[in-house]
Amino acid sequence: MKTIRHCLTLVLAVLGCAKLFAQQEVMVSQYMFNQLFLNPAYAGSHAYMSSSLLHRSQWLKVEGAPRTSMMAVDAPLMKGKMGAGLSIVHDQIGVSRDLDIAAHYAYHLRLSPTSKLAFGMRAGLSIYSARLSELNYWDANDQVFQGDIANKPVGKFGFGLYWYDTRSYVGLAVPTIYAADKEIAMNATGVIDDYFTQHFYVNAGHVFTLNESFDIKPSTMIRYTEAAPLEADVNCNVLYRERIWFGLGYRTGDAVVGMLEYQINPMLRIGYAYDMTTSQLRNYTNGSHEVMLGLDFGKEPIRIKTPRYF
Repeated sequence: MKTIRHCLTLVLAVLGCAKLFAQQEVMVSQYMFNQLFLNPAYAGSHAYMSSSLLHRSQWLKVEGAPRTSMMAVDAPLMKGKMGAGLSIVHDQIGVSRDLDIAAHYAYHLRLSPTSKLAFGMRAGLSIYSARLSELNYWDANDQVFQGDIANKPVGKFGFGLYWYDTRSYVGLAVPTIYAADKEIAMNATGVIDDYFTQHFYVNAGHVFTLNESFDIKPSTMIRYTEAAPLEADVNCNVLYRERIWFGLGYRTGDAVVGMLEYQINPMLRIGYAYDMTTSQLRNYTNGSHEVMLGLDFGKEPIRIKTPRYF
């Protein structure tokens, strides 16, 4: 078992340093309750300032498995015509560390009395490190693993579209359209190429009212990146008496997800998600855990009679 874990650690670390199949953008299960991490056009989509904290521990018991901590805050500007936000993400995968700090801006165009289309941009800086010398590798003369990457700054730019009304949303986002990562690419691969690849996200959801006590919200998200399999999330969350969300989801080729969120009061909510791994990795891990804390600021959340759906 110890040998198997060391092998898994090496595989995860190499994946963290390779272009193919790399988890370079954050992957969380409760993205439908704060989408700023994925889409800058989400900024300012509520009538009040909103924030969230999230921590995800992926693939427990596996050495080098991803650990992600995130903070996001956004608010409307110019009476809802614009939105601005800030996100901070610390991602740890194997021997690599990435601290991403990004500013988000969105312009909201009203299409009807109840719906808007937002155009968003993000600009950020990632501080990237990789202790390549700690890896176990077969070719002692391989130049790729001779030197560590220490706190290399990488400028990143992204784009997103977000259509929404009071009960529906559709989003399209490319969190990293361009990254100034030539120096990292040379260190990590030995060739001049892009290290941070483009990831494309399409997500959508709608809330249906069943009766006075229950609302149901099906949602989905599709992820695509070059040279990796297309991946999709299919989720269904049920809201009970405008206070408690119960959810179940499926991530293709990866996991079944259980979710729970409780609206403590009009301004504070807390959530939890558990991923039960369905791939062969399930023989070596107890799954993934994720906790979230959301806080909405100001008097506006208290005045709004309907619950926050997304």
